Amino acid sequence: MAATINQARSGLFKMFKSERYSSFTLQSDGERDGGSHLEVKLSDVIDDHAPSEQASQPGGSHSYRPRPQRNYCKVCYLALGTLFIFIIGYLIGYVSHRSPRQEPIPCDSEQEVSVAEMAVVDSALSWTDITSMLAQKLTPDAFNSRLSDVEQPDHAAGSIADNTLGEHVFKSFKNLEMEPWTDIHYVQLQTLNSEKPNRVLIGQEELCQPKGYLAYSATGKVKGKAVYGNYGRQEDLMLLLRTLKVELNGTVILLRATGQISLAQQVANVAALGVSAVLIYPDTKDYKLQTTERYGHVHLGSGDPYTPGFPSFNHTQFPPTQSSGLPTVLAQSITAATAAKILTRIGGPEAPHSFIGELDNVKYTLGGASSDDVTVEVNNVLQDTEIHNVFGVIKGFTEPDRYVVLGAQRDAWGPGYAKATVGTTLLLELARAVSEMVHTDGFRPRRSLVFASWSAGEYGSVGATEWLEGYLSSLDKRAFTYISLDGVVTGKADVKVSASPLLYSLLQSTMKEVKNPIGFGESGKSLYDQVSGVNFEKAVFEPMQMEDSAYPFLAFSGIPSLSFRFVSEKAYPYYGTSFDNKEYLGYATAHHLSSIATGAGLVAGQLALRLVHDHVLRLDVQYYKTVLRQWVVKINQRLKQVTRNGSAEGLSANWLIKAIGSYSTAADDLNIELLNTDFTDTLACHNINDRMMRVEHNLLSQFVSPKEVPFRHLLFGHGSHTMAAMLEGEDREALRTQLALATWTLQGCANALSGDVWDIDNQI
Repeated sequence: MAATINQARSGLFKMFKSERYSSFTLQSDGERDGGSHLEVKLSDVIDDHAPSEQASQPGGSHSYRPRPQRNYCKVCYLALGTLFIFIIGYLIGYVSHRSPRQEPIPCDSEQEVSVAEMAVVDSALSWTDITSMLAQKLTPDAFNSRLSDVEQPDHAAGSIADNTLGEHVFKSFKNLEMEPWTDIHYVQLQTLNSEKPNRVLIGQEELCQPKGYLAYSATGKVKGKAVYGNYGRQEDLMLLLRTLKVELNGTVILLRATGQISLAQQVANVAALGVSAVLIYPDTKDYKLQTTERYGHVHLGSGDPYTPGFPSFNHTQFPPTQSSGLPTVLAQSITAATAAKILTRIGGPEAPHSFIGELDNVKYTLGGASSDDVTVEVNNVLQDTEIHNVFGVIKGFTEPDRYVVLGAQRDAWGPGYAKATVGTTLLLELARAVSEMVHTDGFRPRRSLVFASWSAGEYGSVGATEWLEGYLSSLDKRAFTYISLDGVVTGKADVKVSASPLLYSLLQSTMKEVKNPIGFGESGKSLYDQVSGVNFEKAVFEPMQMEDSAYPFLAFSGIPSLSFRFVSEKAYPYYGTSFDNKEYLGYATAHHLSSIATGAGLVAGQLALRLVHDHVLRLDVQYYKTVLRQWVVKINQRLKQVTRNGSAEGLSANWLIKAIGSYSTAADDLNIELLNTDFTDTLACHNINDRMMRVEHNLLSQFVSPKEVPFRHLLFGHGSHTMAAMLEGEDREALRTQLALATWTLQGCANALSGDVWDIDNQI
């Protein structure tokens, strides 16, 4: 290249050497220091009309004046030479500065076209199109086919059967290209002692060595007088103590199981009154079971009770501690037949009418001092167990870092058909259906869907809670809803729902769109029409209980959560027993299991798809206004009552009312902002969604420790910080503190909903 340039320069020099032009220097960057260069000088341009300049030179020579026609030719040559040099310089620059060739970054074919197709997809796939596609893919036949792959006779947490089923879920997600992963935890689970069985005796007679047990019971051996306490609810116990004057301290109390409160709550209620042991049985008035004990747990909480507030990735990371929800008394399940033997021998006054069950040939009495001694021996053992949670994801195309989680418990004591098998089957079917919609039908969810298969659910949502504890700092900012598939089918007639108020409106609209799956009643009726009656809320919604698998998501993590179930008039009696199998669930559903399960899948699927499809999340912040006001009315009435008694003089709910006013203002402002928002503005929608997502999380009290009080939610939590606790308190200073903390929790929630700090309308 350099030789070519030099030749060009030499040619130009020869071309112009007899002429005198303006002085210029031509050189490359590499030739500026000592390199060859060409300089051509030209005297001042002579005007044609100027007088001729005569200069005497040695030898009589004269100055040279070129003829005009020849000057034009050489100017042309100069222009061509300049152009040639420019081209050569350009080529040199291109070669020296050209970037090295890079391989293109590979990307998923769907991602390559997602941006270009987004507008087309939005207009081509209406919400009706999406729901129709889901309904075509979720069918009773597909459910039945999947059910046979999932059912197991016994799949206790951490067992070979549980892990085998987990591997099946993992492979299913992998085949659907859902990028599956496994989250492993090491937890302590309480199981039966294979060498030393539990026992129940009356006098010297051994009544049974139960095959069932209540996990996390205290262990040991105690003896005491027997007392019958109905369901062990607070009203039952107050009746025993205050009206019937029955002494409970040091006794062995016999309770009948109920769907109204959990086993753990029953044990906690009676333990607070000083009993030494609890025996729980299924009365035939509530459960048609005579010969089987129940399995369950009595930890008043969720997760591994030996790492409260911490994830059980490895026990050695944390100091030895245990949950305050672990019982201090012995607890054991027994059969109805064993309970009948005890009731016939405890004597005492006759039980109130509300206490009387339907055991054959049994007179229900309260027992007490005249009762024979009952001995309870519990020898359960703790076992370190490795459990696997399995996940798959269908990623969103606009906001993939925001996701709805659908989850189902995988383990069960016994067959666990209603408890785990149906939910796991629906989880896999929903994953298949939505994956096919994305890969083959052009559906482009804006946000992601995470599908989760939990282990150790029977022990109190252990797998799910440990996952929440492990990733809480990121989950509360990214996971905006949890939908539980556990226990979704236990009957055929009605639908019951437990949910965050943020999801009430979405649930109502979804049930209006989903047809009644088995066609009871008027043909073509929606689920909403079938179950709502006069008052939809009253007919459908129930408070979320601690044993609900969605509860830790709501009360511990502050993630809006929902669980629902198809039920019959009477509670499903086979939970936690060997009778929770396909045959008995078939009886409970009038042999419409696959149709009802498909309907449940459509409800869960449409809830999730609506949340990941719309520009703005379907979280109704307005609904909390009504719920909060209802609580304030109750608290205000309570304060007036205790003030009249003189125990809380001067206390007022005024500041709490102002905080709720701040929340109402923020909710109304957001509603106005929504009406004026351009939904094609991704940043504006993202900002609004983030504010709505923070509502539930900001109802977690920041003034209590997650370790000591894991369920910190102001409305749905458990502890002295809750609204419910204020209805029970009478101590002036305690009430003052509770009011102050509740006020600032609500005000903080209102501030977060307002958005930027300059938009806050603080009414306090």
